[in-house]
Parts: sequence; structure tokens; C-alpha cells
Amino acid sequence: MSEPTREVVDQMSGPVVLEFGASWCPHCQAIQSDIVATLANHPNVQHIKVEDGKGKPLGRSFRVKLWPTLVFMRDGQVVSQLVRPSREEITKGFAEL
Repeated sequence: MSEPTREVVDQMSGPVVLEFGASWCPHCQAIQSDIVATLANHPNVQHIKVEDGKGKPLGRSFRVKLWPTLVFMRDGQVVSQLVRPSREEITKGFAEL
């Protein structure tokens, strides 16, 4: 799946989590089980995994510099943005949605 544009993301309704990272990134791999478990408890949250990299416009539009970066949005507005989050931060981010 190709990544959505910032315009598309900004028009999404309801709770959305954008997960920026790379499949080979050890920090990204380390939080996958926490993200999957938390998503299971929040079936109403749309999760979009973005394979990020140099020159990728969506990641740049959110000023992503380190992976993983989670962007929590509701109705097109950023609620919070976490960089290399802990399990507790991930749980808190979902709770804020």
C-alpha cells in the first residue's frame, strides 16, 4: 500500500494512529507487540503503518526524525506525537484518543 498524502490524513475522521518507521529498524521491531496489543483493545482506532525514509513527504510533513514515531490524530488534528515511545507512553497515547 502506498502511503497516504498529508491532505488525505488531515481529512480522516475519528481516531487515527500513524506509525512511522522501517521494517529493519530495531527500535520499531521492539515496540510492535505493544502496538498490536494496544490496538486489540482499541478496535475503533485506524492504524496506518508508514514505511518511512529519506524524502518521504508524509513523514517530513510531521517532522519525523527518529523511528518509530507515532502520531495520534482525531478528525485530522494531531492530539500527540511520540518518538521511540515506551509501553506506558503508547497506552497513554491511545487513551488520549
